[in-house]
Amino acid sequence: MGFSDIIMDWYSINKRDLPWRNSHDAYKIWLSEVILQQTRVEQGMPYYEKFVANFPTVFDLAAAHEDTVLKLWQGLGYYSRARNLHHTAKIIVKEHQGIFPDSFEELLKLKGVGTYTAAAIASFAFDVVVPVVDGNVFRLLSRYFGIETAIDSHTGKKVFNELAKELMDQRNPAIYNQAIMEFGSLMCKPANPNCEICPLNQSCVALKTDAVNKLPYKAKTTAVRHRFFSYIYIRYKNRFVMMKRTGNDIWKNLYQFPMIETKKAMTPKKIMKDAIWTDLFKNEHYQIVNVSQEELHKLSHQTIHAIFYEVTVEKALDLDNEYFWVSAKHHHQYAVPKLMENFLADK
Repeated sequence: MGFSDIIMDWYSINKRDLPWRNSHDAYKIWLSEVILQQTRVEQGMPYYEKFVANFPTVFDLAAAHEDTVLKLWQGLGYYSRARNLHHTAKIIVKEHQGIFPDSFEELLKLKGVGTYTAAAIASFAFDVVVPVVDGNVFRLLSRYFGIETAIDSHTGKKVFNELAKELMDQRNPAIYNQAIMEFGSLMCKPANPNCEICPLNQSCVALKTDAVNKLPYKAKTTAVRHRFFSYIYIRYKNRFVMMKRTGNDIWKNLYQFPMIETKKAMTPKKIMKDAIWTDLFKNEHYQIVNVSQEELHKLSHQTIHAIFYEVTVEKALDLDNEYFWVSAKHHHQYAVPKLMENFLADK
């Protein structure tokens, strides 16, 4: 048997029973693919189930308020995916009458739908013969064929895409694409792959040349940016102050406490001299009841160094337009970054 036959045979026995695999509904397939970008199946499954329960159709998702969508997404990270998901749902309803395009080229025109997602929807929903090349496929092909071309280079993407096309089972594109991704996910894992029991181990170049841990090869390394956030948790009776994040930055349109960002760690004395702090409190009396230890929150290319200042006031502050008071028992209605969710969970 050849490569493709072995992969598909393995898949028929070992595939996971995932809900979106039992459907040709382009909406549910699109939903699952967006959720699973940069996310493990185990982590993404509860989110998929929540979204399907709250938004059974693309019409329901399009009609939802963005705050509701972001709240359901809370904790999954990469929030631009949720915003693009919501935006695209509206386009599907407005311009396509709720029906997803059935071609790879038309799907690719939708916001937030890249080459991989367009191929997945076209293949799984409409049986279009187009290869799905995700991280699992890059890894498997790179190791099995011993390809050292960088997967993050223009040449590498072209090489792997052309190879994936050649290997495709023309009669069963959806099953083949599911099979090769599943094989990469469960068998040819990034760390500690199951080489001993792999049905491809007799012909795997990386295994023969002791290069399993060296492939796939990436040319670029992205420097990690360090950011220092000082959050001000201002309490008055059973309320506290929040604001909405705006601008094209992390956590866009999520909510947070007033926050001071600095280029390095600052002492409480310096933080209290910052314009944001002085504008908030003006001449009102306040008391700092706690300053937390620094908490590290790692994103893909950023590390957030967060400190929480817990402050009480004797009367409600007169707030500028960007700030507002939230009842402590209603704060769960607002989508917040994970580190703030963790902080509030202890309150």
